[in-house]
Amino acid sequence: MPETGLDSETFEAFLDTFRRFVRERLVPAESRAFELDFVPDDVLAEMREMGLFGLAVPAEYGGPGLSADQYFEVILEIAWAAPAFRSAMAISTGIITTALKLDATEEQKHEYFPKLLGGAISSFCLTEPDSGSDSAAMKTRAIKDGDHYVINGTKRYITNGPKAEFFLVMARTSAENLPSNRHVSGFLIPAGTPGLSVGKHDKKMGQQGAITSDVILEDVRVPASALLGGVEGTGFKTAMKALDGGRLSVAATAIGYSRRILASAMKYATERKAFGEPISNFQLIQAMLADSRIELYAAECMLRDASKAYARGEKISTNAACVKVFSSEMATRIADRCVQIYGGSGYMAEYEAERFYRDVRVYRIYEGTTQILQVVIAKAMLKEFAEAL
Repeated sequence: MPETGLDSETFEAFLDTFRRFVRERLVPAESRAFELDFVPDDVLAEMREMGLFGLAVPAEYGGPGLSADQYFEVILEIAWAAPAFRSAMAISTGIITTALKLDATEEQKHEYFPKLLGGAISSFCLTEPDSGSDSAAMKTRAIKDGDHYVINGTKRYITNGPKAEFFLVMARTSAENLPSNRHVSGFLIPAGTPGLSVGKHDKKMGQQGAITSDVILEDVRVPASALLGGVEGTGFKTAMKALDGGRLSVAATAIGYSRRILASAMKYATERKAFGEPISNFQLIQAMLADSRIELYAAECMLRDASKAYARGEKISTNAACVKVFSSEMATRIADRCVQIYGGSGYMAEYEAERFYRDVRVYRIYEGTTQILQVVIAKAMLKEFAEAL
């Protein structure tokens, strides 16, 4: 269904205010977020006050109802700051809101949309120790017991796990692997439900303050009303539909952060002198800057094209995969060039270039690795080719 979103004047006014908030409030709070390993409470309170966790909640449920393309513009802006801030809000505003809009029952929408509007942090639980993109290997099991389900399993690398107020958990409702992954169902589970616990914070290569952990389910008993949409076997389909938006969100994050990285490289290149002049005067430095801007512009165009199609309700799975792959690979190259432009300083922890390099590496992995998405893209191409014969 096409999304209308806010009128352009209202949205641009919000975006201008938000852009200043990111630069004047979030960027200065980065060091505290790194030290605490999460967004500081006072900053989190300001993010909630701005309504950032419910941006995409439809107007009929009390939300601002940003369209998809407007939402991705917001992600482009928050990604200027360290990943911790985007990570805290984007699961709620992205994949969770999308899953609720697409497939939740009216009762579930009326229960969970107000939580998001109130600033609830949430988690999406799909990946397991032995499965990610391969749903056939999923081991988490939900067994019907009267008017309840009993769920057992472990989810891994779950964003916001230690801070989440509720979880959308994917689990098997059939021991057999069914066609179209109909053995997978989704369950909405509040934090504090008996048997649900979270592991210790993961220690990661980068992305300080963006917390992940295991989510462990041991005989977690939930009412049948927790089943997303009230129908078994639709969980994987819901996840894949929501992941189209998730992949565009990762692309927007990679692009927004690349803008920050390129700005840092530009600043250093104009200030650092060698042989009596700024290194920005050297043509090989200029080539790295120019290549970065060329790739950034291409990624921005791809994202805006795909996000507008997504907002119109068009099927964009292949293009979402294309944008995510290009943008995440681009971010890695721009971060690498930034380190190179900084030279020896780029390898030192006291400068931000090395942090940028570590932070962007994961974009090529989550929401579908580059290699998995290459397979997705190629299969779609071959199917379209065969159908055209």
